[in-house]
Amino acid sequence: MGGGGKSVNYYEILGCTQESSQKEILKAYRKKALTCHPDKNPDNPKAADLFIELSEAFKILTDSEAKAAFDKVLAAKEKARLRTKAFDVKRKKFKEDLEKRENAAQQEKEIDIDAAEKLAAEIKRLREEGSRLLKEQQEIIEKQLKEDAKNKATTTNEDLLPKLKVKWKAKKTDHDNGGYDENILKEIFQQFGVVTAVVISVKKNGLAIIEYAKPSHARVAIEFAKGLEDNPLTVVTWLVEPSASQETPCEEKVADKKETTIPEPQQPLEPQRVLNPSYEEDFEAMVLKRMKQAEERKRLNQELQDEEAFTSAT
Repeated sequence: MGGGGKSVNYYEILGCTQESSQKEILKAYRKKALTCHPDKNPDNPKAADLFIELSEAFKILTDSEAKAAFDKVLAAKEKARLRTKAFDVKRKKFKEDLEKRENAAQQEKEIDIDAAEKLAAEIKRLREEGSRLLKEQQEIIEKQLKEDAKNKATTTNEDLLPKLKVKWKAKKTDHDNGGYDENILKEIFQQFGVVTAVVISVKKNGLAIIEYAKPSHARVAIEFAKGLEDNPLTVVTWLVEPSASQETPCEEKVADKKETTIPEPQQPLEPQRVLNPSYEEDFEAMVLKRMKQAEERKRLNQELQDEEAFTSAT
């Protein structure tokens, strides 16, 4: 490592300072190690060397004796830097002072050598003994990398469920939101298939997101959903349209035959129409189970906020 630490600043490698606590050093190491880990950078041939450099810096700065030796080297270097700066300013004026400074520099150089040798000895000791704290942190990092890979590999199509954006006329001051609420929207759209979620905007009247279990259901809803008779829906369109890979010919054929075929277009509904109790009970049980998933609700709300921002901008 650069001749016992002479050309390496371990604080700069980790992105911390001499005043940083061990907790801050640990946090800085973990953050950089996660981004520089060879598994995260398979195309970077220098990733392994950088990771080793980070590990050595961590070992030095979390060992009190090695850190003290390194700090002494830094202090000596800083003194030499200041001495050289002062020397350059005054060298033309004071020849005698130059000689004194050269003598002092020689003495400090010997101190630098002693400090560097001690640091090199500490580095050698740590390499031979290993660092328990470094090993623990690397195990944590490996575990986190595996979790990240697992989460990425187990991503389901649930994030890609078809979603519709629906709009209707409603003034800002209308507390009834144009006659629409979650139950009314469920009643309207569940006629075309299984509705997995309904989210109504709390910031903007006349805007909601409908999520379906299958793309075929959503397609039928786009074509036939009308809304309330006295306040029809003005927009029923895709918010997230499924890709072709999500719809197999077999699935579409079964969906068309068993679930999405309707004899004629939907007739407009009367305001606040009462749902069939038994059907609503089964439906609500299914929806409640899904809506208890906090992450799903958060994701839908974020999509709605994005749509609100887009609508406001346009």
